[in-house]
Amino acid sequence: MLNSRNLKSIWQAGKSQIQIPTYRSRGGAVKEGIVHVGVGGFHRAHLAVYVDQLMEKHGVTDYAICGVGLQPFDVGMRDVLREQDHLYTVIERSDKGSFAHVVGCINSYLYAPDNREAVIAKMADPDTRIVSLTITESGYYYNENTHELISEHPDIQFDAKPENENTPRTTFGFLYAALARRHAQGLNPFTVMSCDNMQKNGSITRHMLESFARMRNPKIAEWIAEKGAFPNAMVDRITPQTSGEDKEALKATFGIEDAWPVVTEPFMQWVIEDQFSDGRPEFEKVGVQVVKNVHAVEQFEKHKLRLLNGSHSAIGYPGQMAGFEYVHEVMQNPQMRKFVWEMMQEEVKPLMPEIPGVDIDEYCKTLMKRFSNSTIKDQLPRICLNASGKIPQFIMPSIAEAIMASTETEVYPFRRLCFVAAAWFLYVKGVDDLGNKFTVDDPMREELQARAEAGNGGPKELLEIKSLFGDDLRGSKRFTDEVEQAMKDIARDGVLKTLENYFPN
Repeated sequence: MLNSRNLKSIWQAGKSQIQIPTYRSRGGAVKEGIVHVGVGGFHRAHLAVYVDQLMEKHGVTDYAICGVGLQPFDVGMRDVLREQDHLYTVIERSDKGSFAHVVGCINSYLYAPDNREAVIAKMADPDTRIVSLTITESGYYYNENTHELISEHPDIQFDAKPENENTPRTTFGFLYAALARRHAQGLNPFTVMSCDNMQKNGSITRHMLESFARMRNPKIAEWIAEKGAFPNAMVDRITPQTSGEDKEALKATFGIEDAWPVVTEPFMQWVIEDQFSDGRPEFEKVGVQVVKNVHAVEQFEKHKLRLLNGSHSAIGYPGQMAGFEYVHEVMQNPQMRKFVWEMMQEEVKPLMPEIPGVDIDEYCKTLMKRFSNSTIKDQLPRICLNASGKIPQFIMPSIAEAIMASTETEVYPFRRLCFVAAAWFLYVKGVDDLGNKFTVDDPMREELQARAEAGNGGPKELLEIKSLFGDDLRGSKRFTDEVEQAMKDIARDGVLKTLENYFPN
């Protein structure tokens, strides 16, 4: 079983390559400079790995992590980490082989339903320099239409009452209570560092917290606005959900019994704005790209959203319609592989900003390699999840820019992008090319399916959802004609046959 006592024997008995933490600075010998809310797979494969490398390779002792779980489902993580002395295994998989890395930088874990006061006190502690977040989009109570805090939500209303300050329910309730204490003690505010995969994650976090603080105490809100720091960041590492088979494979291959390992790819990236209010680790030493401002983050983010996430959409919706199960299976199909590569190269790349030191062709090649990694077993339903929040961000902006940039003498192509949109408009019905039904997991599923039915095989009704699609798309006959034709052809012939006709070799 994985724990501190067995670390040495695990390393000695390893049947293959295993890395374990060799630093002695755990327990009371370190300062917990980071409190992280939302200890899930992505955090343990991303931020925690970077911090572990800082501790292992550079002797950092003042930025160990205290994990925090706010929700009832976090009880499982509490129990596993407690049993394993807060150790866990990251399994990096590629077609070249697997590598196991035992991570030791999570020093403690607080489960808020057990003791909410302990969480507030930990955040307010002078040793805490950063409170980081992976709480998913729903945890921000962010209204995407108004761009304001959903202040009427019952949990926000509960936390906004002064008598509930010491028993909050939401992340913002905890952050406010801890910051109010630090303000009273004359301390700097800690940096609030979102690691969620959202555009302008730092700016959204700032606006939501300041809005909440104004509901409680305008003076504290002003202090947060003046002294607080909320760096924007772009994060990237494919981290599928851990399965029982993953645990068994870890035991069989490496001899490690871990109740909740993390499976991920070798690649990871983190671009973060250098905006911190109370110090930070030297993240640069372990490969983090620390940039000067939010504009620089947005340039990297645009590459990722349009090329990585856009390509994931091109793999996911047509792939599931064609009956594939995994991302790598789609990439093994010559037609689909060619389609994805040409969409990146011919329709997305020409609209991308140039970033000093970044070779966009190499980035595209790296993406193709990552998508083709058969050992990750990344399931298409995960890629297709919540598409109403993805297609408008990942596919439609490239189409809109191509429409705007086109002139009478130079027309930017977007036929492949339209094909992806058409595949999604059919995907929302929940039936693949062979007539098999599948689950459409989307918060707008009922409206999407009703409009798809009313559209009689065309895109018009779906494009009328103004929260998803702009007038620049609805008003482009070139776009609407292309999507409508693709929908008819896919409905008649299926994805793969239509691809063969549209984009012959």
